[in-house]
Amino acid sequence: MKTPNAPFNIGQSLSEALAMQRQGRLREAEKIYLRVLKAAPNNFDALNLLGTVKAQLGHLGEAHRLISAAVKINPGVADAWTNLGQVLHGLKRDAEALECFDKARALAPDDVGILNHRANALFSLGRFDEALAGFRQVLARVPHHAEALINSGSALLKLGFPEQAVAELDRAGAIAPGHPGAHYNRGIALNALGRYADAIAANERALAAAPEHLGAWLNRGKALAALNRHNEAITSYDRATAIRKDYADAHFNKALALLTLGAYRRGFEEYEWRWRRTGMPAQRSRGRPLWLGEFSLARKTVLLHAEQGLGDTIQFARYVPLLAKTGAKVVLEVQPQLTTLMARLDGAAEIVTSGDASPPFDVHCPLGSLPLAFKTEPATVPAQIPYLTAGEADLAKWSAAIGARDQPRIALAWSGNASHDNDRNRSIAFSRLASLCSVPARFVSIQREVRDADAAPLAGESRVTHVGGKLENFTDTAAVIALCDLVISVDTAVAHLAGAMGRPVWVLLPFQPDWRWTLEGETTPWYPTARLFRQKTLGDWGGVIERVVAELRRFIAASNGQSAYGGETLGRQSVGS
Repeated sequence: MKTPNAPFNIGQSLSEALAMQRQGRLREAEKIYLRVLKAAPNNFDALNLLGTVKAQLGHLGEAHRLISAAVKINPGVADAWTNLGQVLHGLKRDAEALECFDKARALAPDDVGILNHRANALFSLGRFDEALAGFRQVLARVPHHAEALINSGSALLKLGFPEQAVAELDRAGAIAPGHPGAHYNRGIALNALGRYADAIAANERALAAAPEHLGAWLNRGKALAALNRHNEAITSYDRATAIRKDYADAHFNKALALLTLGAYRRGFEEYEWRWRRTGMPAQRSRGRPLWLGEFSLARKTVLLHAEQGLGDTIQFARYVPLLAKTGAKVVLEVQPQLTTLMARLDGAAEIVTSGDASPPFDVHCPLGSLPLAFKTEPATVPAQIPYLTAGEADLAKWSAAIGARDQPRIALAWSGNASHDNDRNRSIAFSRLASLCSVPARFVSIQREVRDADAAPLAGESRVTHVGGKLENFTDTAAVIALCDLVISVDTAVAHLAGAMGRPVWVLLPFQPDWRWTLEGETTPWYPTARLFRQKTLGDWGGVIERVVAELRRFIAASNGQSAYGGETLGRQSVGS
């Protein structure tokens, strides 16, 4: 027992504090480290170890200050650089963290922990190839390193190798069967492979090990939604938000499920969480109040701005004439591909290209928030079709380019933006349309971006006139659509444009449709001239194409009965129909 006048023993105190820290008695350890620093403000061990305690307590700013001071005093200790790198990683300053891990690795090149931390930093920086190589280095030294296996699987998934990711995560699960991360990441990979039932089971195993794992509740919900089990998905999202009320990803996915089920009022309220979900960039400050329908805009100027894909902009532009009728002056900001097309939209006093300076305005509203502002329900969807049209000059420009009118003209679009979250389900390979092209009609490809795998089959298909590569913007696309008798498209902007123009459009939908197409039926309130062809089971494009071919033969027969297709008359008549 120490006597009251015994000198303060720094070494003994540090040992006591470290023992307490290892036992999880962080506050007691913190007090001792502080006493050491009071006696010796530049003590390297006290600064470094107190920094790790602060990090364990979640005080990353303090941890950074303390460990930074430690490495200045003694820059030759690998553990201190590693600790500083981990704190910077926690602060999402991964470029700086990587520098710290590189310094630690130079001091201890064979330290597996340093190699693993360095690979984690590379992963966070999006340098997935290098991260994978780093995890492979760890596994070469410690083949049963569960964390490296889990992270290696995640890197493989990011690099587009979900099958290999599952195999890696299976190894991790065999080594650490109770590790929630192995099951959670396996669930993500299984989702990417479309193995949704297996993904649900994987997330449930993660939740058995960690009942408050937010990501597992979220991804379980996503897998359920992919199987059109939306009510169960909503329950899963609710479990996540019960744990963390501001979990934006769960709120947003709940919105999609509610909207798919037709619960528009609640769905559009939850849809406002989209701004805070993972991966969203910081929103541009508009300098004026956000308007969500709280008051009349009579004699006020409102800026409506595009915020999602081209199809979303086309869909929600229908609200512009409604706002103008209330006495508002509407300034519409849209993507550059749509500016000329939107100039023909009634009610827009001015069209602005996204990124350009806007004229003065009183309030602003994102286009995707207009259904909330108008309290839209399925029965009250504004569908005054057409609200977009093609210009006469554009019709004349494209009339000759798409070939003679000796047969009905059918416009085709088979794939959307490859970066879309659901692209693997909603887009179709061009080769799948071969049986469709056997129907006696004149097919016109309006596919603007042709993927590498589709290029040769398209070039070799003499029955299809490809004009997509010559379409400079959606004004051109609108003209070709107007000159065709029918549009057949997957769920992409072309379907929205054809619907907004009031043209006959057949939309080919995956088993899990986007919310705006709801879950069943051949019609949608958003586009009265659209007909929906749905997959009856996951991935069943063959069944969809078979039904489309049969219906197209009926369509052609009916069209041939109405016109001999001897000239351009039918196309011109159909522009405003």
